[in-house]
Amino acid sequence: MTKARTRWPRQRDAEDSLPPEGGTSHLATVRPTELETCLRACAAHSGKLVAGLDRRRTALAEALRNLLATHATMEQQTSSGASPIPLLRRTAKGGSGSALVLGDELLDPLLAVGNKALDCGYEDELKLAILITDTVLTQRKRSRAGWRLRARTLEAMGAEIAAVEAYGHYLDLTDEDGFGVAAKTAGLRVGAERQSELLRKLERDCPEAAAFAGRSVTESWAEGLALHGRGDWNAARPRLIGALLTQDRVGAPVPEIQEALAQYLGLALEVSGAAGSGGSPRGNAGTDDLALLTDLIALYAEQRRTRMRGPIVDPTFGGVEWTTLGEFRNRIAGKSICLIANSQRVGTGSIGAEIDAYDLVVRFNSYKIDPSATGKRTDIHATIHKHGFNWDQKVHTRLVFGGVSGDWKYSLRNRLVPGAQQYLGDESLRWPLRDIGKVGADVWPAIPTSGFNMLWLLDYLDVSPQLDLIGFDFYESGAYRLPAAMKMPITSVHEYTSEKAWVMERAQSVTDMRIRLR
Repeated sequence: MTKARTRWPRQRDAEDSLPPEGGTSHLATVRPTELETCLRACAAHSGKLVAGLDRRRTALAEALRNLLATHATMEQQTSSGASPIPLLRRTAKGGSGSALVLGDELLDPLLAVGNKALDCGYEDELKLAILITDTVLTQRKRSRAGWRLRARTLEAMGAEIAAVEAYGHYLDLTDEDGFGVAAKTAGLRVGAERQSELLRKLERDCPEAAAFAGRSVTESWAEGLALHGRGDWNAARPRLIGALLTQDRVGAPVPEIQEALAQYLGLALEVSGAAGSGGSPRGNAGTDDLALLTDLIALYAEQRRTRMRGPIVDPTFGGVEWTTLGEFRNRIAGKSICLIANSQRVGTGSIGAEIDAYDLVVRFNSYKIDPSATGKRTDIHATIHKHGFNWDQKVHTRLVFGGVSGDWKYSLRNRLVPGAQQYLGDESLRWPLRDIGKVGADVWPAIPTSGFNMLWLLDYLDVSPQLDLIGFDFYESGAYRLPAAMKMPITSVHEYTSEKAWVMERAQSVTDMRIRLR
């Protein structure tokens, strides 16, 4: 028999340990918070962070320093009258004093701190992220970034009901669900339904658990483990199930309920003597019926799976076919190709018909279509795995780039739209510059853009008689994207200077709109 685990669910039923209102759903309500209060909290948190090996907290410390330095600079410029964008103040509620207005200059650094705090995943940092969203949404109730950050933080805290509500606010404010929020919320809802179904099955099958459902979670769980350790599963089982039901009723964070469920199912399998459980049947010990256990485990697996990736209507994704590096080469061989930049140079142009005349048209990430300016065809969509802009648009081939195989696979499972592509690049096409070209960070330190990965791949294959870049000014003219993506920064991790130099070294001819490589 395997040794019983001694980690117990956190107590959530005692009055002094419950979140307000008996659960976590209260977190969906934005708590009015002044900017000064938030900045003081950020300064205090910055003072608590010390140099260490945790790279996530190091990144948070850097984001905090940037926020506080930006605020200090703006205050100094405001007091001297030298700032073109002063720190504005508005009359506080009740007419007493004044409060800082959250302007654009501080909004982005503040949200950056919130995102870095969320990345840390620790309790103190998650509380800081919630405080930041309280601050942002107090003044900017329609901030998409604020609502999405709040929803992601609530989800990380296990407050799923509140997270779904916050995700709903985000979806109400956007037309382009580039981050797959709708699928995420569907997965959370289905996961909650399966978890509830699992608990109701346990409750029906063990009516004795009702006597323990109102007791302390910690006490019931400890008693159950002790009884199991003495071989009395018949007495242990109702106490353990009663603790699970109490967790559910008081709104314990989802990760805590999932951990307790996993432990219970493991113990039940052990007692049943199921193959691979490490246990043996204990005769007349009140064991769960093996068929019931199979159903419970299936529900547990489904609720975990749907929470992670959302429900999958079509596991074959419309019969999409994987394409390898060699197969992709054969499909593009002998064809003229143009790559269309997401730049204002293209968006304000008028060469749509010329673009559509190429054999193959390649577009990137959150491209926007205006037929007269951009052309209307898209044969190949090259995109980073981190967001889902345009994944629903029908194309012949979709190449999804990503540096980490596991993250790349997760994004494909969650974001691929059935029927939206005939061919999908496989692992051999996942990260061209690094994996195919073997160009390491020592040679090319910057993370390659989707555009450069695609361009490098086509240059490497060298099977196209004509290879043109349309509108590639490396964002000198500004971005031209879907509206929901326009506020996304041109990330600093990409070194456009190096990419531009690489292109110009190989250019055969250059005009304002077109760079010809073949």
